[in-house]
Amino acid sequence: MKNLLILPLLLSLLATRSGPTTYRLDPAASSLTWTGHAEVGAWAPQGSIRLREGSIVAEGQTVRAARVVVDMATISHDQAQLAEHLRGADFFDAAKYPTAVFELTEFKAGQARGTLTLKGQTKPVAFPAAVAAVPGGGLRLSGTATIDRTQFGINYNSTSFFQNLGSYAVRNDFQVTFDVMAR
Repeated sequence: MKNLLILPLLLSLLATRSGPTTYRLDPAASSLTWTGHAEVGAWAPQGSIRLREGSIVAEGQTVRAARVVVDMATISHDQAQLAEHLRGADFFDAAKYPTAVFELTEFKAGQARGTLTLKGQTKPVAFPAAVAAVPGGGLRLSGTATIDRTQFGINYNSTSFFQNLGSYAVRNDFQVTFDVMAR
């Protein structure tokens, strides 16, 4: 008799057990900030770029998968001429490659690993990220990714490819700081 009572209880528990949840990224509530660096001196221009769309699959705060699409035509900076140059063929060529896509392959111990497709080339990337639950449901992901632009064929004024650039040299790496909301 006890076994008969336990069976419905076990079935009930298994039926209410939740699986992974798919969240949609909220571009309006998310922010992405890029920072570049001069090779010489302390000049470090900074601007923003907009998230286009994406999704995250998670079980609780454990992220299982993610796809993030960034709108490269939205690269901005206080100096319009610099922003236009970054959107142009010397850098990200936003007219030809309107999006950059990050696809998560693993999230473990605060480290996100995946592939980044930028300017038509896909390469592995890894960076620290934090995940937090949002009151009312949802997740917030935040962190800073450091990306070597030359791995994606963006060689403009890189000392790895050009000599005697002096103060015109641009460091190969740049950072994208993100605060992404998913609901």
